[in-house]
Amino acid sequence: MRASSTPLLWLALFSTATLAAPQALHLGQARTYSFLAYANTGLRQQHTAERAVVIVHGVRRNAEDYYRSGEQLLANAGLTAQDTLLIAPNFLTHDDPQATADMPLWPRNRWMQGSESSAGRSGIAAFAVLDDLLAYLADRNRFPHLKEVVLIGHSAGAQLVQRYAVLTRGVAELPVRYVISSPSSYLYLDANRPTQAGFAPLPDSRCPGYNHYRYGLEQPPVYLASQGLDARQLFRRYAAREVTYLVGERDTHADSRIMDHSCGAEAQGRDRLERQLGYLRYEGFLSQAWNVDIAHAQFVVPGVGHNAEHLLASPEVARALFPGRR
Repeated sequence: MRASSTPLLWLALFSTATLAAPQALHLGQARTYSFLAYANTGLRQQHTAERAVVIVHGVRRNAEDYYRSGEQLLANAGLTAQDTLLIAPNFLTHDDPQATADMPLWPRNRWMQGSESSAGRSGIAAFAVLDDLLAYLADRNRFPHLKEVVLIGHSAGAQLVQRYAVLTRGVAELPVRYVISSPSSYLYLDANRPTQAGFAPLPDSRCPGYNHYRYGLEQPPVYLASQGLDARQLFRRYAAREVTYLVGERDTHADSRIMDHSCGAEAQGRDRLERQLGYLRYEGFLSQAWNVDIAHAQFVVPGVGHNAEHLLASPEVARALFPGRR
């Protein structure tokens, strides 16, 4: 990590095609901090876009690569930098070369479960960063015409986005669509897990702590505990949100070294495809048990494995996320 440097705030390099250099946003209100992001426009100037697409990277924290994949997604959907903001925020660790002292920094991959930063600007939850980014976009002085945000997470980023979609209070007057692409695990709202016969709690001896956060609601983070909501209230709120699940048809490698193999994750299924389809069935199970209507969309993307570039470049994904375009 290097000391905070004013020139970092002006690294944005403008061109007629795209803006790919990192920008340091000033987020937060009572306690401001810098946060790195890639974008297709200068985020400090007023913009006429009606939509923002925010893409959260995977475990390698390679936000620039995800930004490039987002460019392909927008091109496939017929969207341009004039009508759509594209933003790829970058969660960093103390050891990342872009890190500065005025940024929240996490130990390795703790950001993906919403945890608080432990270095730089410490004590800032990754969930709070997403809250602050959405509040930044909701500022009518900056983005007077913005009508919606599409928040996309892939792999580790999808672990963060799925939990955020369940746990966030939301940002007033800013519609958000949550896109959850191929995470290793999901946040379950009670002790039941998929079985061959349906759903049932696991014996404690088989997997102690399987229902602790980040796989369940036991021992919740402060971000959730402070809201005072029970599982049914959380599910009712989540069911009302616009959520789309994506996973590659070939994302079936149960021995993948970058997949979560903890007991709590393995209880959700053998691979990412099975875990996602199992969670969709779980939503239906809770819908019936708790009498809550839910209709979240789910797409299995043909011919794609666990690869963000290939998945986001798929024409099927562009059509699923932006129907009516092209």
